[in-house]
Amino acid sequence: MAGNTSRPGVSVASRVLAVLGAFDDAHRSLSLTQLAARADLPLATAHRLAGELTGFGALRRTPSGAYVIGRRMWSLGLLAPVQTDLRETASPFLHDLYAATLATVHLAVRDADQVLYLDRIAGHRSVPVVSTVGSRLPMHATGVGKVLLAHAPADVQQAVLASLSRVTPYTVTHAPRLREQLRRVRSDGYATTVEEMSLGACSVAVPVFAGQRVEAALGIVVPTLKRDRARLVSALQVAAHGIGRSYAADQPV
Repeated sequence: MAGNTSRPGVSVASRVLAVLGAFDDAHRSLSLTQLAARADLPLATAHRLAGELTGFGALRRTPSGAYVIGRRMWSLGLLAPVQTDLRETASPFLHDLYAATLATVHLAVRDADQVLYLDRIAGHRSVPVVSTVGSRLPMHATGVGKVLLAHAPADVQQAVLASLSRVTPYTVTHAPRLREQLRRVRSDGYATTVEEMSLGACSVAVPVFAGQRVEAALGIVVPTLKRDRARLVSALQVAAHGIGRSYAADQPV
């Protein structure tokens, strides 16, 4: 069913999804004009749909009049099995890992060609961390991302390698160099980054296997990897093994 839009034949559902899809990590708050422009909708249509989505709880209007994602969307997102099952299974292992390292701990999965952060425990150390639960970051610039990219299908790897963006002066943007790093991730069993996502932050990450498949990545963010790399990799691998074994055991046969 199509409604009043400048693009004939576009369904109501498509326009609603366009409104929700206008929000991302860089656009968490949008005025009505910005929302209409990013959703490619007439202002009146965007206003009507935003009002309905606000009534549903999918959007919320701030005192300034801007729109942000509402709690209803967060509640619905938590119903996704990858969110609930994996996150709940991993939670005690993440807390044990945090207790052993006092560093920021991440649990992440691949979402198309990006990293989706399912959980995070913030560390005590003063290290800049840009990730938040539910946020998405580029795979080639993060430790957990490199792990997931190394085990991603060939077409995903090719797409990422063809569009490497520079986040910091240390981000790897040379495709052959990153391809070699991914090969080493598969052979060594872990990935590292040095100030590639944010200055002053290094990371190390390992895969979480459920059977033969990499289900997620587990990572730690620290100021430096010069002294503690072996200890951190060992702690991560123990936790990842526990998560993978518990998660696989909970899945229906």
